[in-house]
Amino acid sequence: MKKQLLHVFRNTPFGREVLMQSAYFCRKTDTLLRVYIPRFRQFLMYFQHEIATIELDKSFLRDPQTAQEHAEQIIRSEGLKPSFLTPKRYTASTLPDIPIDFDYMTCPRSISDLSTRISLGHLGPKVRVIIRNAHFPVLIPTPVYKQWNSITVFFGGSRNARKAMRVGAELARVTGMPLYVFTQAEGRPRQYYERSLVEGGFEDLLKNKSFEWMFFEKGKVRINFYQVPHDSLVIVGAYGHGMIKEVLFGSFMEEVQTVLPNNMVIVGPEVAM
Repeated sequence: MKKQLLHVFRNTPFGREVLMQSAYFCRKTDTLLRVYIPRFRQFLMYFQHEIATIELDKSFLRDPQTAQEHAEQIIRSEGLKPSFLTPKRYTASTLPDIPIDFDYMTCPRSISDLSTRISLGHLGPKVRVIIRNAHFPVLIPTPVYKQWNSITVFFGGSRNARKAMRVGAELARVTGMPLYVFTQAEGRPRQYYERSLVEGGFEDLLKNKSFEWMFFEKGKVRINFYQVPHDSLVIVGAYGHGMIKEVLFGSFMEEVQTVLPNNMVIVGPEVAM
């Protein structure tokens, strides 16, 4: 069955850029793009461990008369057929339930909570809730439409890093794009990371040198980030011990968000791989 990506459309110039990025992702990965045009400021997502109430920025409801027409134009420009999601269930008359049976979801860095006050280097609280609970990876696009021509996985040897590696390797396979792996050694020998790849089932990738390994034993991570191709889709595994601050704002993840201008796919702790 064809994979699907959920996109919540904002009928603004900024929303246009984000939808262009979703359409590009879907065209490159042969994924079905499902677009939800909201009629209300809120919707619910019933995740396994939490019911997430997503409160949208009011700009998501701007000019509803032209929203579908604009969305269709953008989707068709990427050679895709428009497909729109209409909620079938409502917890209240103005509170639709949005299904979660998707393979990806696109989120701008913030969708609510005074997004104009949140710097582009940080994820808004509602986006963090989705990443923390979703069983699917989340695409975080650049503010302006930007194509990508390679895949870069950030690999630190952890279980979630292996999840990110699996997502990145699959995206590289379906797109035919080159695969890069970025590792900041943090005092561990290269053999440690090689063993982790083997344990994750990537022995063939390692043996066949199917990726270019950007392995850094020295230097600060934010300096080494300069070696990440500017036109690469970055895949990151969000990890932690249940605290969302640790998952998305602790050390390495914060460096990624604040330094790199790339499109990004975040593989959260509930993604089953």
